Amino acid sequence: MASSNSPSAHEKEQIFGMAEKEMEYRVDLFNKLTHTCFNKCIENKYKESELNMGENSCIDRCVSKYWQVTNLVGQLLGNNRPPM
Repeated sequence: MASSNSPSAHEKEQIFGMAEKEMEYRVDLFNKLTHTCFNKCIENKYKESELNMGENSCIDRCVSKYWQVTNLVGQLLGNNRPPM
C-alpha cells in the first residue's frame, strides 16, 4: 500500500509537466540572451577566431543587463524566483 505522502499519478504528471515547461522557458531565455548579445557585440566580419577585449567586455555587460532586466520584469509580474 502506498504511503499518504507519495504523489498520485496525476500529481506526478503535473510535476513533470511543470518541469518540462520550466526547461522550455530556460532554453528559450538562454537562446534569446545569446542571440541578443551576439548581435549587439560581435562584428559581422570575423577577423579573429577568438573574441577580442571589446567584444568580451560587451558580452559581459550585455549578459549582466539582460539578467537584471529579466529579474526586474519577473519581480514586476510577481514571479519571485530567479530566471536560472
